[in-house]
Amino acid sequence: MTAVAVALLFAFLPKPTSDSFPASGLPDSAESAQVAELLKGFPSADTTVGILVYSHGAATLTAQERAAIADSATALASGSTVPDAVRPQFSDDGTAALVAVPLSSATVEKDVSAAATELRDTAARGLPNGLTTQLTGPVGFQDDIANSFAGADFRLLLVTVIVVAVLLIVTYRSPVLWIIPLAVVGAADGLAGVVVRALAEPLGLTVDASISGILSVLVFGAGTNYALLLVARYREELTRTPDRFRAMRTAYTSAGPAIAASGGTVALSLITLLLASLSNNRALGFACAVGVVVAILFALIALPAALVVCGRGLFWPFVPRAGEHADDRAGTTGAAEGSSARASAGAGASGLTTREAHGFWAGLGRRVSRRPLVVTVSAVVGLGVLSLGLSGYAVGLPQTAQLLGKPDSVTAQTVIDRSFSAGLTSSTTVLAPTAVADRAETIAQGTRGVESATLGEAHDGLTRISVSLSSEPESDAAFRSVEALRTAYADAGGQVARSLVGGSDATALDTNNAAKHDQDLVIPIILAIVFVVLLILLRSLVAPVILIASVLATFFASLGASMFLFTHVFGFDALDSNVTLFAFLFLVALGVDYNIFLTTRAREEAGLHGTREGMIRALASTGAVITSAGILLAAVFAVLGVLPVVALTQIGVIVCIGVLLDTLVVRTVLVPALVFLLRDAFWWPSKPHRSGHHA
Repeated sequence: MTAVAVALLFAFLPKPTSDSFPASGLPDSAESAQVAELLKGFPSADTTVGILVYSHGAATLTAQERAAIADSATALASGSTVPDAVRPQFSDDGTAALVAVPLSSATVEKDVSAAATELRDTAARGLPNGLTTQLTGPVGFQDDIANSFAGADFRLLLVTVIVVAVLLIVTYRSPVLWIIPLAVVGAADGLAGVVVRALAEPLGLTVDASISGILSVLVFGAGTNYALLLVARYREELTRTPDRFRAMRTAYTSAGPAIAASGGTVALSLITLLLASLSNNRALGFACAVGVVVAILFALIALPAALVVCGRGLFWPFVPRAGEHADDRAGTTGAAEGSSARASAGAGASGLTTREAHGFWAGLGRRVSRRPLVVTVSAVVGLGVLSLGLSGYAVGLPQTAQLLGKPDSVTAQTVIDRSFSAGLTSSTTVLAPTAVADRAETIAQGTRGVESATLGEAHDGLTRISVSLSSEPESDAAFRSVEALRTAYADAGGQVARSLVGGSDATALDTNNAAKHDQDLVIPIILAIVFVVLLILLRSLVAPVILIASVLATFFASLGASMFLFTHVFGFDALDSNVTLFAFLFLVALGVDYNIFLTTRAREEAGLHGTREGMIRALASTGAVITSAGILLAAVFAVLGVLPVVALTQIGVIVCIGVLLDTLVVRTVLVPALVFLLRDAFWWPSKPHRSGHHA
């Protein structure tokens, strides 16, 4: 029935196509968004520009090369909407030239790749040997961004599937078992994409390629984590009963609530992004929340059915047999007490096998329990040292630093920075009331960071002023110039104060400000949601505070370590505007998952053996599977680095480091150490352990 329902959803849900590259998604209240809307009524509204840059390395252009560039400009003019404006400009140092080609925005947006290819081919035709041409400007960057996302879904999916398959084979040590979880999660990912696209369009949300990529990574990562936990508990129960249906029921009632709670926490955290001001943040939150819900449903419905249908042989060659550990239970007083405890623990807490009781994780738990204060201080100091990397924290990448590698648009901009004005390719536009346009132009010319300002066309009482900045596009210096312009107009008063500053640099600045607003709004709400979920699940006021503090420590440590790597290894001077929010969201929501799995099991065991022994037993029984899940999730997020987009690489690195820290340090030693220090107070005001047992 499950397979039929999924097939019907695939068949009948609409499948709208997604944009090939992300839009800014600014709210209507943003000044640059207002300028963009008003410009639609101007005669030149349907105009964009492709900028061709010619150079022969650092050598001075020869007379022959200058003549070839002039001929190239003539050829480019034939395809321009304003042929007379297509003229070569030569740099003062004589090493470079550029040709700006006005084009129809509608034509370019219809097929940016075709427009860019035609410009490049026309410009390169007939050039002397050694003279090269590269495309930059709005059309060049738009094409390079589109190319960076071309085939993104397939590449991400392929690499993700390979990574997950390899890690599942290593984890299960079975040539067969890995196929079922991977197939179930793969189906969940496919259906999630279909459902998201079917619902996004009616809701006015745009799901672009970057969102689709993150969605797939999240569904595979979270879905496989849930599968690992359920399969581990199911295998455990298969050693206790010959009835695989009964084993699954016990595993389901034990692991199911923790999976639902952890997945629900992630989904609720993601859905808070619907409160964001940036539309692409809202789209990401909606898409990923739907994806997590689909992953939960497949983990709790499709996966149990598939496992039971396939039978015990699925675990070959290490097939679990009922009773194989029957005489090997490690309880307080032996097998009899262990069996009695299991019978009375309705939630599934159990005695440990000899392997678990004397294994690595139980041994680690006992060693931590002997010196919890030393372990706590050591772990906190270690996280603190990693957090020192935050001293280099900065947000806002210039346009040329947003793509990995050396695409044409970036290398051409480097030539412009060297031989022309760095801000030549950016577009800053001021819309001023026509009656005071001359004064607005004078103010712009006198503003620091402005290289030139020229009056342009008028429409509906507003005059367009084209402003050229002296700074690299979307750099901090360019942002300061835009802010200075806005401040100068506001301080001028009168009608001049109604002047609006827009364009690409202003849009980037407003995007950064909106991202900061979203971050300040959403992060406290996410923390509140996580606190409430933990409060309900653990029935404790102290435990949620401790667990949230541990996850926050992980976040700051991973962000600090990542900033050090970005600055000193990768060469990224800053984070992209939305990276901090997305990294926090994924790390906090997914990081709490592992603490939920550990502490819910610890609470079960504490009801039988007390807080101290309960935590040791929980660590012994969940350590291996949670560690495997964490390593798998970290590897899956690292897959985001296969795309040449700096923002996705940064998110992948931060989440990868954070999940590894949470899995190998925080959940493994820090949280248990804090529980050993606080003892019963960790569960206050509830008392999970029964009378007769002591913490």
